[in-house]
Amino acid sequence: MTDITATQVKELRDRTGVGMMDCKRALTAANGDINLAIDNMRKSGQAKAAKKADRVAAEGIILTKVDGNAAAMVELNCETDFVAKDAGFKAFGEEVINQALAEKITDIAILQTRFEEQRASLVAKIGENIRIRRIAIFTDAVLGQYLHHNARIGAIVAARGADAELVRQLAVHIVASHPKCLTPEDAPKEDVDREHQFQLSRVLESGKPPEIAEKILEGRMKKFTHEISLTGQTFYADANKTVSQILGNADVVGFERYEVGEGIEKPQSDFAAEVTAMNSPS
Repeated sequence: MTDITATQVKELRDRTGVGMMDCKRALTAANGDINLAIDNMRKSGQAKAAKKADRVAAEGIILTKVDGNAAAMVELNCETDFVAKDAGFKAFGEEVINQALAEKITDIAILQTRFEEQRASLVAKIGENIRIRRIAIFTDAVLGQYLHHNARIGAIVAARGADAELVRQLAVHIVASHPKCLTPEDAPKEDVDREHQFQLSRVLESGKPPEIAEKILEGRMKKFTHEISLTGQTFYADANKTVSQILGNADVVGFERYEVGEGIEKPQSDFAAEVTAMNSPS
C-alpha cells in the first residue's frame, strides 16, 4: 500500500475543497494518484458537494413525525424554494427523520455524518448546497406535532397528564404564537433586560410619580414575560383563557418550534452592481 503524505492530502484538499480525512481516504483508494482520486470524487459527487458547501442554504423544509413513544422534527435546508419542492429532496428528508426517530438520534453531528454520502450525492444531482441543520426529539410522554401547510414551520410538544388532542392543539398554538420559553419565569434574561430598559425609559419620560411609575413598569414587564412564554400566552383557540388555564393539571415537558431559515444570515445581492459588473469591459 502506498504511503500517503500530508503534502498530497493538502494538495487534494486545495483542489477539491473536500475534508482532510476524506481526501486521505480517496488518496489511499487511488494508491496516491491525485488525478485518479479527483476523478473518483467527481463520480461520487463528493467534490461537487464540497464546492457548494460554502453557499448559503436558507430555504428548505421542516419535517415532523410521531411514532409510538417518540416525536421528531428536522430542518433540511437548500438554496432555493424550487428545490425545496423537489420530490427527491423531500424523500431525502423523510429518510433522515425516519432514521433519527428509529435510533433516537439527538446529536446533529451524528445525523449529518450518517447521511453525508447521500447528501453529497443529492447535491451533485440537484446542483444546490443541502444541509441537515437541526434535529429535536422527545420521548416517553404524550406527544403532539403540527406542520404548517407549506412545510416551512413546525412544532413538536411533549406533555404529561394531557390527552393527545390537547397536545396536538398546543403544537398548533406554538406554530401560531411563537413562544420563546415555557413559563414566564423562564423568559430569557437578555430579552427581559432589553425590555426592562425600554419600558423604564418610557415610564421615566411620562413624568409619573415614582410609586406609580414603579407599578406601571411592573405591570408592563409581567405582560411582556407572559406574552413570550407558552403557559402565559392567550390560547389561540380560546381568547378568554391562557395556555396555563387550558392545561389545568397537565404539564408541558418540552416543546420545539422550527421555522425554515430562522437565524441564517442570507447574502444581500446588489442587482444594480451585478448588472454594472456584467456590462463592464473586461
